Amino acid sequence: MKTKSTDQDEENWRQKLTKEQYRVLREKGTEPAFTGKYWNHHDKGFYKCAACGAPLFDSETKFESGSGWPSFYAPVDEENIESKKDLSHGMIRTEVLCKKCKSHLGHVFKDGPKPTGLRYCINSISLDFKPEN
Repeated sequence: MKTKSTDQDEENWRQKLTKEQYRVLREKGTEPAFTGKYWNHHDKGFYKCAACGAPLFDSETKFESGSGWPSFYAPVDEENIESKKDLSHGMIRTEVLCKKCKSHLGHVFKDGPKPTGLRYCINSISLDFKPEN
């Protein structure tokens, strides 16, 4: 299931992103657990969309979920993400997208820690990291 856009938009994304980034961000793929560069990353700073640079998550909300993907209990700003029902792979989940560019980031689950009780399970390849200055 591909992200809806024009053929020209998709050609621009193909040129901008690596083949694997395109597969995950634009074609709603998933990287294997425990393989992404940020699943065990503990530096302080901000995570942004690898496709468009929109700010998504603060390292202060990152936690160890044991899932093998970077997990956060809240986005930097609710306005920067979009949630959508995902019925793929015989499951009922909530997909998380970058609101600015509509790129697939991962999924959100209701099994996270306080204060939100949410676990934003995000593909590392969907993120870029900006260290705290």
